[in-house]
Amino acid sequence: MKDLEGKVAFITGGASGIGLGIAKAFVKYGMKVVIADKRQHALDEAMAYFKPLGKPVHPVQLDVTDRDDYVRAADEAERVFGRIHVLVNNAGVTSPDSFVQMTYKRWRLILSVNLDGVFLCTKAVLPHMLERKSGMVINVSSILAHQIRMNIAYGVTKAGVERFTMGLAREMRREPGIAITCIRPYFVKTEVVLGFMEGRDTSDFEDPIIWQKYTAMLAACKPEEVTGKIFDRAALEEKFGKISG
Repeated sequence: MKDLEGKVAFITGGASGIGLGIAKAFVKYGMKVVIADKRQHALDEAMAYFKPLGKPVHPVQLDVTDRDDYVRAADEAERVFGRIHVLVNNAGVTSPDSFVQMTYKRWRLILSVNLDGVFLCTKAVLPHMLERKSGMVINVSSILAHQIRMNIAYGVTKAGVERFTMGLAREMRREPGIAITCIRPYFVKTEVVLGFMEGRDTSDFEDPIIWQKYTAMLAACKPEEVTGKIFDRAALEEKFGKISG
């Protein structure tokens, strides 16, 4: 994990949930972190945690559906901390609506945030990584990319994120310093997930700390060890050993 010291991470949806947990883990291992989020109040709350610690964390307000905003945010990150070594595409939204209930506007929002956002942020950051011949992109998928349950739009976007990961990794195969990889959490005990699951059994849901630690471990790997791979919990346990919540 010493290889992470001094490196810079950019995390979308980084002010809460899994994204904030990953930011905390990265900081613990000596990384400089940019947390990007559309919600200013969430950024303020996150920074209220980090500031007293004196850690190198910089908040950036970012609308993940705005392609120009990504360029601005990436430029700001490099201006503050220098080059971005690790990009975590974590921002996401969902909805309790069934297909019959769902409006086209809501459908487009979920696809725009969860799928277009991954494209746009990678498009803004990857060229800089290619110039320096090193960097890692970690996309965040979900068990719902494969389990046919709950919101259709969300599952479609996460299946798309995994296909994007494998396709881009293949395109980057001639760039040995570049890694494109993906994590696939099960249901994780975040505020948003538990809100959707009110009244349901959540006893088998995963503790966020599991994904915090595993994501940091992935970030410390050599590109050839992780690129083009989708890591669910079983695959991570096989590679790194078990982590308890």
